[in-house]
Amino acid sequence: MMSRLESGDSVMLYDPSLCGNFAPEWFDPTYWQQRGALAGAAPGRGSTWFFATEGREYALRHYRRGGLIGRFNPDWYLGADPQRSRPFREFSLLQQCAQAGLPVATVVAARFLRAANGYRGDLLTLRVPGARTLATRLREGGLSVDEWRTVGGVIGAFHQAGIWHADLNAHNILFDAEGAVRLIDFDRGRVRPPGWWKDANLARLRRSLCKVADATPVVPVDEAGWAALLDGYFFGIAERAVR
Repeated sequence: MMSRLESGDSVMLYDPSLCGNFAPEWFDPTYWQQRGALAGAAPGRGSTWFFATEGREYALRHYRRGGLIGRFNPDWYLGADPQRSRPFREFSLLQQCAQAGLPVATVVAARFLRAANGYRGDLLTLRVPGARTLATRLREGGLSVDEWRTVGGVIGAFHQAGIWHADLNAHNILFDAEGAVRLIDFDRGRVRPPGWWKDANLARLRRSLCKVADATPVVPVDEAGWAALLDGYFFGIAERAVR
């Protein structure tokens, strides 16, 4: 179920079953801070805040640019059509993933905010309980062989469904409190036909794991772990194909 709300320069999509008293202020971290509901922020390039209300915990992410352009233009994007904006596209893709049974953060709302012939954007999801990124797990001592296989199997499920993650790295793979694996941050992601993009996705992840290894005295990536990931990836795809 999806509802649409327009207020001033904002155009918003939201799931009323996940935010009963939704209002534009839900996208303002200061609003939650003033109510004592803000529960911290996540590190990284983007701006992600956590807050709690109505018995649920939420993650609010503001879209930010990276690289050199981000130094001069931190969060403005070109475009006048909300449906073609990054937050609305990610909202739609996450709903599609959830409907296909793929493990993603539950999407709650998205905002397109008109700004100087372009827009700024935000995305609201339910906070993944007890979440720890793959990068964090590696720095804390590494994964078991079975956990590596699970990571590979989850990636394989997305690839088999044709879901391309534009930035598959060690920071966008989460283990929740129960040890289940989810992928997050599908900005610029989309559905694609079969192709070499799958191999490129895995290569990107491998480079990310190597960067994590270079930044810590504990070597988190070994050939056995990567081999287990690939085993889970290919075996999972083959198993699903038989079904």
